[in-house]
Amino acid sequence: MHSVAVLALDDVVPFDMAAPMQVFDWTHLPDGRPGYRVRLCAESEEVRADGGFALRVEHGLHALTEADTIIVPGRSPVAGPPSPRVLAALRDAAAAGTRIASVCVGAFVLAEAGLLDGLRATTHWVAAGDLARRFPAVEVQPDVLYVDNGQILTSAGAAAALDMCLHMIRRDLGSAVAAHAARMSVMPLEREGGQAQFIVYDHPPVPRGSTLEPVLEWVEDNLAHEITLGAMAARSGMSERTFSRRFREQTGSTPLQWVLRARVRRAQYLLENTSHPVERVARQAGFGSPTAFRERFRRVVGTTPQAYRAAFHAKDAVPAAAGS
Repeated sequence: MHSVAVLALDDVVPFDMAAPMQVFDWTHLPDGRPGYRVRLCAESEEVRADGGFALRVEHGLHALTEADTIIVPGRSPVAGPPSPRVLAALRDAAAAGTRIASVCVGAFVLAEAGLLDGLRATTHWVAAGDLARRFPAVEVQPDVLYVDNGQILTSAGAAAALDMCLHMIRRDLGSAVAAHAARMSVMPLEREGGQAQFIVYDHPPVPRGSTLEPVLEWVEDNLAHEITLGAMAARSGMSERTFSRRFREQTGSTPLQWVLRARVRRAQYLLENTSHPVERVARQAGFGSPTAFRERFRRVVGTTPQAYRAAFHAKDAVPAAAGS
């Protein structure tokens, strides 16, 4: 039987810990036998959980040496660094060929142990920038649900841990067993799109009092119309070349990239809060055609406008007017 050890560190996030434990525990072979033996382990007998309670844990770090797979859940933002004993145990397990996976910000623990150096990895999109800054040897991919490097896997938020676990189950035991585990978890075996559809895209920051503030407000108010570099430069009283240089200096983005991102944000809002047809959303967001809108939206958000609306449409959305 495949053995899974879930490593609970102080300030562990309960959902990050429980989600993989449950999905592996629900996995059964066609003859009814359990597919996995799941153990919760920790450095000490009592672990402080994020949320104000403590856990009694029966298995110590020795369980890592006996595991085929180790899962490292995320921890509270106030958690201190992992202990040297924990990091050493993870390195030893990796050296022995054990499969190791992280949930959400559990990726930081793997990075601290040096297990992500030179690899692609993901984490919750809110923490992706911090992971990239702190561990430059890691190739952070913030827009995916999980990354499988073979022996080392990382997932985004706790819900994405289910996607990753189902992927591992399919690798271990086949699609039929994984499909049954997905049904037990009330999850699709594969979700359309990645983490990009959940990311809140902020515009690049503009210093307060910047000469760009008026023109960017004008852009937001006129996204449904054609917006050219020349028009933005003219409103700022600069040549196109000077405007482009100042824009990049103050936002870190080109004017075209900024406008396209603003249009995608507007489209996301309309898909969430109205029932307007996709063609109308495309016009209101300033895209030249529905085809161009769909292509750009999928490139940025990672899914189609229709799938995004199905996932995030508000119940009290404004209905489409007749004939619209």
